[in-house]
Amino acid sequence: MQERPGADRLDSFVANPRRALWILALPILIGMSIQTLYMIVDMFFVGRVSPEALTALAFNMPLVFLAMGVTFGLGTGITAVIAQAIGARDRVRADCAAEHAVLIGALVAALTTGSALVFGVPLLHALGVPEELVPQAWSYFRVLACGYPFMVLAVFFRSILSGEGNVKTPVMIQGAATLLNIALDPLFIFTFGMGVAGAALATIVSQAIAALAFIYLLFIAKLSYVRFNLRNFRYDPAIARSICVIGLPASLSFLVMSMGGGVLNRILVEHTPDAVAALQIGSRLDHVVILPQVAVASGLVTLVGMFYGARRGDLLRRIVRYAMARTILLSLAIAAAFYVLAPALVAFFTDSPGIRNLGVGYLRVVVFAYPFIGISILTGRTLQGLGRGSPELWLSLLRVILISAPLSWAVTFWLRLPVQWVWHSSLAGTVISASIALLWLTLGVRNAIRTIGEGSPLPGDPADGRELPAETGAEAAEPA
Repeated sequence: MQERPGADRLDSFVANPRRALWILALPILIGMSIQTLYMIVDMFFVGRVSPEALTALAFNMPLVFLAMGVTFGLGTGITAVIAQAIGARDRVRADCAAEHAVLIGALVAALTTGSALVFGVPLLHALGVPEELVPQAWSYFRVLACGYPFMVLAVFFRSILSGEGNVKTPVMIQGAATLLNIALDPLFIFTFGMGVAGAALATIVSQAIAALAFIYLLFIAKLSYVRFNLRNFRYDPAIARSICVIGLPASLSFLVMSMGGGVLNRILVEHTPDAVAALQIGSRLDHVVILPQVAVASGLVTLVGMFYGARRGDLLRRIVRYAMARTILLSLAIAAAFYVLAPALVAFFTDSPGIRNLGVGYLRVVVFAYPFIGISILTGRTLQGLGRGSPELWLSLLRVILISAPLSWAVTFWLRLPVQWVWHSSLAGTVISASIALLWLTLGVRNAIRTIGEGSPLPGDPADGRELPAETGAEAAEPA
């Protein structure tokens, strides 16, 4: 039988876990850097249309974050389940998980698009969009919603490939699509005179091309480890449950953060609409530190899933410690640079003195949260790789609903303090939740290693009598 592409990837990861982490993380980092560049350029072009257009774009972000957050959350579940199956050398389960990913992706795409088109305007009003900005905000959201199916499927296809340890190919596809998006932005926004809606259309066109490229790669060229046989597809509730147990809590955590973003925008409007625009600028700059954190965490969920499936507790503990230490050091370095360069960084996006001052104030408070954000992200992804999706949800609820939002509301409506105290409220929620996350991570990894040592069944272990190859990662020698 012809060997599938990437069949030896697990063995190479086991042989050198640290190298494997960077093999996975660096391409993701490059792709996310291009994506962040797009977000910055997109905001730059929209900001040149008018300050009102920039604010209208800012009000859309919680809704966009919600829709894509559900997608990315379920995508993480897909990655973890496929990685665990490959770690256990179970090709049948890996293929079946990929097929279920396509089914789930089609359902999510239909639900997000339909819901956005039906409830979009009421949601914008609920988020506190000023009446004069509703037409611009809706023009962006309506166009973007029509392209959600392409965006959802592209994310799910990328998650499938990430689960088998192939991140270079999806990064190349997404990177090319993002560069196309950047090129199309000025064309649609200014040349065609579409304004903020042109930015949404550029995104749809580029993501449609990316989705088609993934379809060719997976279904026609068959250049992936997993194989699809949709004609003989059989629904397996155990596979679907495994994906949802990991992915749905992650999706709900994005919902919580989206709600928090909407509440925060509504609170900031009570101070000044300029504060919403300043938050938008600051949030885009936050991505510069968050993207390497997410890149490392994305590589980590694949490795954790594979090592857990292969029953290699020693490698599991080692790679988690290594990833956490490197992430914290990198976050501290970026935080120090941003604190010093805050005025110049914010000035790049706006000529408004009011927005500029608010943006600098935001950045010089939030940079202290950067290491704690990294701790929370890595904790959530590690536990997802172990088949546990709920901790990320509970941590998000704690940070956003129980701490940051109530504190922001209190300093604004009860104490009548300046807007800077809203930034401090967000910092407090991040620090407290990260401290609890670190404890949760320690216990989760310890329990996983105990489960491996006791020989107990792992999430996704076959219970249907299928025989697996005798060789497993548990029998591999300890790498030098």
